[in-house]
Amino acid sequence: MFFKKPKPSGPVDYVIVGLGNPGKKYEGTRHNAGFIALETFAEQQHLRINRVRFKSLCAEVTINGMRLLLLMPQTFMNNSGEAVREALSFYKLPPEKCLIVCDDISLPVGTIRIRRKGSDGGQRGLRSIITLCNSDQFPRIKIGVGQKPHPDYDLAAWVLSRFTKDETPALLQAAKNAAAAALLMADGNIDKAMNDFSR
Repeated sequence: MFFKKPKPSGPVDYVIVGLGNPGKKYEGTRHNAGFIALETFAEQQHLRINRVRFKSLCAEVTINGMRLLLLMPQTFMNNSGEAVREALSFYKLPPEKCLIVCDDISLPVGTIRIRRKGSDGGQRGLRSIITLCNSDQFPRIKIGVGQKPHPDYDLAAWVLSRFTKDETPALLQAAKNAAAAALLMADGNIDKAMNDFSR
């Protein structure tokens, strides 16, 4: 019996990673803002992110002659670096060619902030990526999910809470802005992305 060999993957020019936690239990939570933005990006490109690879759900798309890999790690947030490291190693890409989209509790809901590189800022998914890839040179889009209601509020409970009905429109607009910014950044226009969308 003969089996067809899987077709070799062609080169990927840029990776866009949305961070979050897998499973219905976590859908729509603040910590899943990265997933929400990546799903918004995929919808705009008429894609489904459903291929299992690199400990992630992923999809590939070619836009403006550039091949993009969309990656949603299924390792849970704190181990996101495992998936990113595998993908970058496979395609031999430097951190500068990998955009991370994640939540940020220091920003109001509906705002996004773009950075070329930097520390994890307390975001554990970013921390895992920086640690396992041994670099902080990842460009990133941080999506505001709002600060804790009061200082004593448990952080884990806050990031795993869902957006309120009043917050949802602002979050969805932020996801659209993040998707547009990601496309600009993948195409090398990070300054324009910052000027147009970063607050």
